[in-house]
Amino acid sequence: MDEYFHCAFGDYDSLAHVEGPHVACVTPPEDQLPLNPPGTDHVTLPLALMFEDVAVATTNFSFYDCSAVQALEAAAPCRACVGSLWRCHWCSQSSRCVYGEHCPEGEDTIYSVQEVDVQVRGPGACPRVEGLAGPLLVPVGWESRLALRVRNLQHFGSLPASYHCWLELPGELRRLPASLEEMAGDVGLIHCQAQQFRPSMAQRELPVPIYVTRGEGQRLDNAHTLHVTLYDCAMDHPDCSRCQAASGSLGCVWCSHGQPACRYGPLCPPGAVELLCPTPSIDTVEPLTGPPEGGLALTIQGSNLGRDFTEVQDAVKVAGRPCSPEPSLYRTSARIVCVTAPAPSGTTGPIQVAIKNRPPGISTQHFTYQDPILLSLSPQWGPQAGGTQLTIHGQHLQTGGDISAFVGEQPCPIQEPVCPEAIVCHTTSQASPGEAVVRVVFGHAQRTLLASPFQYTANPQLVGAEPSVSFRGGGRLIRVRGTGLDVVQQPLLSVWLEATAEVQARGARPPDPSPRRSCGVPATAPQACIPLEGGLLQCSTVCSVNSSSLLVCHSPAVPDGAHLRRVFFALDNVHIDFASASGGQDFLYQPNPRLAPLSREEPARPYRVKPGNVLDVEGQGLNLGISKEEVRVHIGDGECLVKTLTLTHLYCEPPPRAPQPANGSGTLPQFVVQMGNVRLALGPVQYETEPALSAFPIEAQVGLGMGAALLIAAILLLSLMYRHKSKQALRDYQKVLVQLENLEIGVGDQCRKEFTDLMTEMTDLSSDLEASGIPFLDYHTYAERVFFPGHGSCPLQPALEGPGEDARRVPVRQGLTQLSNLLNSKLFLLTLIRTLEGQPGFSQRDRCHVASLLSLALHGKLEYLTDILRTLLSDLAAHYVHRNPKLMLRRTETMVEKLLTNWLSICLYAFLKEVAGEPLYLLLRAIQYQVDKGPVDAVTGKAKRTLNDSRLLREDVDFRPLTLMVLVGPGPSGAAGSSATQRVPARVLDTDTITQVKEKVLDQVYKGTPFSQRPSVHVLDLEWRSGLAGHLTLSDEDLTSVTQNRWKRLNTLQHYKVPDGATVGLIPQLHNGRAISQSPAQSCPLGENVPMLEDGEEGGVRLWHLVKATEEPEGAKARRGSLRERDRERARAKAIPEIYLTRLLSMKGTLQKFVDDTFQAILSVNRPVPIAVKYLFDLLDELAGKHGIEDPETLHIWKTNSLLLRFWVNALKKPQLIFDVRVSDNVDAVLAVIAQTFIDSCTVSEHKVGRDSPVNKLLYAREIPRYKQMVERYYNDIRQSSAASYQEMNSALAELSGNYASAPHCLEALQELYKHIHRYYDQIISALEEDPVAQKMQLACRLQQVAALVENKVTDL
Repeated sequence: MDEYFHCAFGDYDSLAHVEGPHVACVTPPEDQLPLNPPGTDHVTLPLALMFEDVAVATTNFSFYDCSAVQALEAAAPCRACVGSLWRCHWCSQSSRCVYGEHCPEGEDTIYSVQEVDVQVRGPGACPRVEGLAGPLLVPVGWESRLALRVRNLQHFGSLPASYHCWLELPGELRRLPASLEEMAGDVGLIHCQAQQFRPSMAQRELPVPIYVTRGEGQRLDNAHTLHVTLYDCAMDHPDCSRCQAASGSLGCVWCSHGQPACRYGPLCPPGAVELLCPTPSIDTVEPLTGPPEGGLALTIQGSNLGRDFTEVQDAVKVAGRPCSPEPSLYRTSARIVCVTAPAPSGTTGPIQVAIKNRPPGISTQHFTYQDPILLSLSPQWGPQAGGTQLTIHGQHLQTGGDISAFVGEQPCPIQEPVCPEAIVCHTTSQASPGEAVVRVVFGHAQRTLLASPFQYTANPQLVGAEPSVSFRGGGRLIRVRGTGLDVVQQPLLSVWLEATAEVQARGARPPDPSPRRSCGVPATAPQACIPLEGGLLQCSTVCSVNSSSLLVCHSPAVPDGAHLRRVFFALDNVHIDFASASGGQDFLYQPNPRLAPLSREEPARPYRVKPGNVLDVEGQGLNLGISKEEVRVHIGDGECLVKTLTLTHLYCEPPPRAPQPANGSGTLPQFVVQMGNVRLALGPVQYETEPALSAFPIEAQVGLGMGAALLIAAILLLSLMYRHKSKQALRDYQKVLVQLENLEIGVGDQCRKEFTDLMTEMTDLSSDLEASGIPFLDYHTYAERVFFPGHGSCPLQPALEGPGEDARRVPVRQGLTQLSNLLNSKLFLLTLIRTLEGQPGFSQRDRCHVASLLSLALHGKLEYLTDILRTLLSDLAAHYVHRNPKLMLRRTETMVEKLLTNWLSICLYAFLKEVAGEPLYLLLRAIQYQVDKGPVDAVTGKAKRTLNDSRLLREDVDFRPLTLMVLVGPGPSGAAGSSATQRVPARVLDTDTITQVKEKVLDQVYKGTPFSQRPSVHVLDLEWRSGLAGHLTLSDEDLTSVTQNRWKRLNTLQHYKVPDGATVGLIPQLHNGRAISQSPAQSCPLGENVPMLEDGEEGGVRLWHLVKATEEPEGAKARRGSLRERDRERARAKAIPEIYLTRLLSMKGTLQKFVDDTFQAILSVNRPVPIAVKYLFDLLDELAGKHGIEDPETLHIWKTNSLLLRFWVNALKKPQLIFDVRVSDNVDAVLAVIAQTFIDSCTVSEHKVGRDSPVNKLLYAREIPRYKQMVERYYNDIRQSSAASYQEMNSALAELSGNYASAPHCLEALQELYKHIHRYYDQIISALEEDPVAQKMQLACRLQQVAALVENKVTDL
């Protein structure tokens, strides 16, 4: 069995010997073992007994090294060796720690403590030094001889050897020869040679380690830590009293020889020893004043102030009055702390210390007894949280050194220094508001200010703070509203920032660790920025108290590069976060604005201004952190009134007359913009009406004037009209912006209310979505709708097969399979595409259809499709680069452009579901909710709530919201598994038609159900139920409909007088006595549902709902042309009344957050950008470089046309391509405005609006510059990100091909594709036969084979 067992020592395998019940393992050789870890004497390995590959038993096994044991304990190597865990022995003469039975012959062996059968074993048998025999204290500078007790030296034998003593002095290892004196038994003495020691000492006593060696470095064990203590009498004994007070065992005396000092007795000549110390010397006394009651602790510092406390116990007098020393605070010869006795106020005199047998010491300073008096208090109130800086006024307040203040029972920490007439302290918190008496304690004396108690008031409260944004330069006015603000002494607005060390060094100054004010000097303002612990930076400004309910603060300036951590108000000890004060709105810092010089070409050249013209200043981020009312623009000492402030423009009206330069700076006034603390000087300004200074004589000026007049007359007619129109357009633009801004401010409150209601609805929707999820279309349906827009829900249907077609099915399938294989030839596919596009009869519709068919046919080979797309895009770029490169990809005119659309749709489907889909769906639902809250005309399609002015219901229609209770029973329309009828509330309007009510009821009942799985509104009737038997079926038209003058009005809930809270139910419509099926529509319906209500005529009767449509003769309708339509649109944009624009602005403001969220999701790079987008943009960059296109505008247009306008605008305008939802005409109209805004945001040209601008451009005139910046930032971030490699793109495409492997209707797509090939069969065959490479590959022959199988066509093969 031995061959089956082996031992594993870690990674080393060895043989195992089975001996009965035991197994013996062979240990590894030494060179196979790992080294001991540093600082250890062994290494432990896991040991496993293995049966083949199975571990039978495991344990840990240690390998030890006796020589390493010795090295671990240098001070006692023998003790470490024989006292260790291992069986190690000590060889005395060779000083080695060995493993084995004994040492070499002739040497004594001291065995391990684990040996039990020997006498000489363990640490007790080791040769060792047991301790010092004398002396323990060695004076510095005096020759001393050391002796040490040793034991067990007999183990060294009788061989002679030398001994040495070693002392580890500071910076030196001192070696002294030594001799051995043997005594009885195993004990002896080692005598070290006498030696003087003069080490550099920083303390009075210095312990010096000592040990003994024998021979050449053979160290004796130290039984314990051995030290010799060196001492220096001069250390810590600077005067006579302290020298004489030293311990008698040291032998220190005060020696007057040479420089008087404390020395070791034998070192001082006999006649120089001083037995009597000099007179006491008083250096300082603190404090120098005290209360008449006495009890003040007085500190006297000096020298020779007694050798012990008994000498000074009754030796001190202060101003002639006894002072009682405190024994615990007495320091020999150096300090006396005594407690003063009572004395009349005004008593003054020196301090006297009289030691027995010596003349008294008298201070040069005098101590004065004075009576402190408290007179008044300021302020007299403060918040109960404390923090009020309290000033106590009085006389003689600088009395004593131990002064403390109290307000009531709470301490009031004093701010140094205490002045003779004022004490400043900061109140601490109090449990409740109320009066508190102020008192000051001077040592044991107390003074109380009873006449003026301090009033603790309720803490200040903040209820509002605005605005909540500022530039980083600070200085913006923040208005803070609250209660009890006038009790705050120094309110602060503070900001905590996370800043690097570099930013802190640039923006902060270290705080004074002990800030001290000076008496009579006003307190300085707090530092702007100070560093805090933890790498934080605090920047603060002092607020001014306007009233008890208003604070006015300026936002602190913060350095660039610092990150905002916290913004709060410090109202004394009350700290309130800005968000708490502003109702949840966090404070935000925006980058400082940037303004371009007025004269861009030559900034130093004066900018010429004509009075009456509005100045336009361009910049970036101008309104991010300030409003136009807060901006101050100065031209010299005059002011330029700010009229409009946008993100990129500032418009101001200069003074009518030329102002003077401010502060005498230069000859021309400077144009200066002040935004808070941000001050921007944009250059000098010169008014055109100013007479220009000239050195020419009058005659020369007249001549030049006449010549200039002729020149001006020549060009005046050409420039007059241009200047007039330019100025008129600029004035119109400025007026429009001002009007829009005023309108938006006017509808602000309404927007906030509407937005609150909308957010409540959206919160409920989000809760519903957690259960049901967003109704995304499945991938097959999504792909069909994107590839074949306008073809219905089933663009590809299998050919209907009649009798006798079964025999044809197999060869046709074979032919289509061969066609699929043929498409995998890149040469064939490119030839096919180019040939088809070269045919005159091959329309744009045909191109898009074939491109989508190819997308389906190659869906499982996306890497190949991408390669084809790359080749075709390269050809397209080469085509456009010689014409107008900016037109490339602008429309879908070629197959490659449709292929690009389909490719993006495939690659971005996952991004839609994971990122962009949710904000887009929430935007759609928010629009639907807002539109449904107002009346919608069912005939004209116009609505009260919309963004599209052409869809705006301008007439005032009275309406009332109703809540209907809808009866929902078990089944598809009820909750799953419910057995009882439920009542579901549905919000409607009393002006809704019955069809509109049914749509809203279905939306509520089938909430969370995809639209395709709901019953159609046209197969259900609405039944009003009242009581047990009252059932009335409601419809848009019935016998009760009101008809007047050939106008029939559609029935509404108002017509039927349905009350609020009425009960209704949905029942199947009856047709010839039978119910129409409620099941969802077939997967491939034969036709589309046409809206029931049309603005048409029925038997000469015209329908109307809310307003009657304008009558227009048929002939006029037929004559409407595009030019007249455009003129009407422009006229409507001009003539739109302000009230209607207000409605549009209200709708826009309510939806703004959802529009921003959607654009942010599309244009954000916070998440990883889809690799397809990065790949496409890199390809466009590569094509631009290849063709030498360096114009950034052209590249911007290419990227916009290829992605944003080609894919995202389509997703914004037609969300039904992505979601299984119903999109009404009104929602579609609102989405069209938002999509147009997105398009305007992608253009490079500057966005300006005027009177003739469409209303949708007016609505988003202020937002479009911000959206343009988002687009630019999106492109820049993608360009700066790491390139998408060919391998990464192919890997992603392969994954997509696998995810969507079962491409929809692949065979049908090939059959449809062959129809186009059959149509141009001869031209394709000719193109293939003319290509030499295609001839070698026999591509024409292979296509003929496909034709033979599909069409049963006989060919010349």
